[in-house]
Amino acid sequence: MTTRPTNVRPAFDKVITDIADYVDRYPVRSALAFETAHFCLIDSLGCGFEALAYPACTKLLGLLVPGTMVPNGARVPGTSFVLDPVHAAFNIGALIRWLDFNDAFYGETVIHPSDTFSGILAVADWLSRTRVAQGKQPLVMRDALEAAIKAYEIMGGLALENGFTRAGLDHTMLVKIAVTAVTARMLGGTRAEIINAVSNAWVDGHALAAFRRKPNTGSRKSWAAGDAASRGVRLALMALKGEMGYPSALTAKTWGFYHVLFKGRPFRFQRPFGTYVIENVLFKIAYPTAFHAQGAVEAAIKLHPLVKDRLDEIAKVDIWMHESSMIILNKSGPLHNPADRDHCTQYMIAIGMIFGGLTAEDYEDERAADPRIDRLRAKMTGHEDKRYSRDYLDPAKRSNANAIRVHFKDGTRTERVEVEYPLGHRWRRKEGIPLLLEKFEKNVARVFAEKQRRAIRDVCLDRKRLAAMPVNEFFDLMRV
Repeated sequence: MTTRPTNVRPAFDKVITDIADYVDRYPVRSALAFETAHFCLIDSLGCGFEALAYPACTKLLGLLVPGTMVPNGARVPGTSFVLDPVHAAFNIGALIRWLDFNDAFYGETVIHPSDTFSGILAVADWLSRTRVAQGKQPLVMRDALEAAIKAYEIMGGLALENGFTRAGLDHTMLVKIAVTAVTARMLGGTRAEIINAVSNAWVDGHALAAFRRKPNTGSRKSWAAGDAASRGVRLALMALKGEMGYPSALTAKTWGFYHVLFKGRPFRFQRPFGTYVIENVLFKIAYPTAFHAQGAVEAAIKLHPLVKDRLDEIAKVDIWMHESSMIILNKSGPLHNPADRDHCTQYMIAIGMIFGGLTAEDYEDERAADPRIDRLRAKMTGHEDKRYSRDYLDPAKRSNANAIRVHFKDGTRTERVEVEYPLGHRWRRKEGIPLLLEKFEKNVARVFAEKQRRAIRDVCLDRKRLAAMPVNEFFDLMRV
């Protein structure tokens, strides 16, 4: 006798309710978390200001339908665009991520948690303007910072022990999960509505990582996070209208996320949700490189004085990396576009060794046409250092190590130049934060005239004043 599957609905999956309870009930009391969130915010905005110089990015911005008017719409910083919050999240996200210069966090899956600012800021600005129009109080920037702390934690908590990339999924799916949760809460959602929203985010279609990996690497990797954030905002808005949720979105046999996309494995968690992720985030301060290559570029620049006049004498270059870097960035053969180049360790090392620095312009076609770059790349060999792989995943270390040694044709060689903790690592905060602020001020100056630049700088560098400022007033400072 055949037994029919039951149609009794279970309770909501624990992962879904844990996320909702954290967003809805967890009080953020960590001063370090708020301090770091402040730096994450202004760095993310600065990355967006720099991206405005790149037509490949700006062509994607603005109205989908010319002439569309959005009452109380969200502003896109550095532009004149006023958009609905879903589309604004895409715009802000594309700007923040375009040059791959925003912060990162690492575990089994590498993420860029500042991608979530796109949805958070779009909703915060639109919601604040709507409230003001209704005679109500707007959100203040501290509200946005608290939402960011929680979004960072959700993304990182999922990424630490779970290999979404290994499953072929793009890590930006975690942007969607986190943005859905925190924006549903910002919009005034109840616990039940947040749960419904998050369950919809899990059953939603998820991007494949094909566009971020050889041989298909392309510019979608620069707008994928904005796309994911915009979807998260949409799902949150739908939940607030009463859209139902799906209790076993993760655990349902045959049809749930675990079975369909994760080989039946449930998620693992290293720690309860708190403020760990934002407190340990890695900033990209000096070089717009893929996260795993930050140390490699530092090492290459240290080698520059020793090799810049001996490039033709180089016989080979050994590079040591951790396993994740070997999988993601170890490339040979032709590189087809800037997105391909900024995810190739060998290309970035060649730029550092030849020119003694690295900027976003170094990924463009004009720089890539220099024949010395590919000649040097062809002499490079990548190796996994098992210690680097272990320390990369060690919660007490979270290193991001690279090392380089150059061998010359006459049999001599350089020392093995090693960088275990790149400039943006938490262990180098004292050294890094002043440079992070310089990076921000430089990026503000790219877009705004002196008077406006000073006004933005004065607010952004005064943490207490920024936290207390109404979101809509802060965004008004950044329109052009």
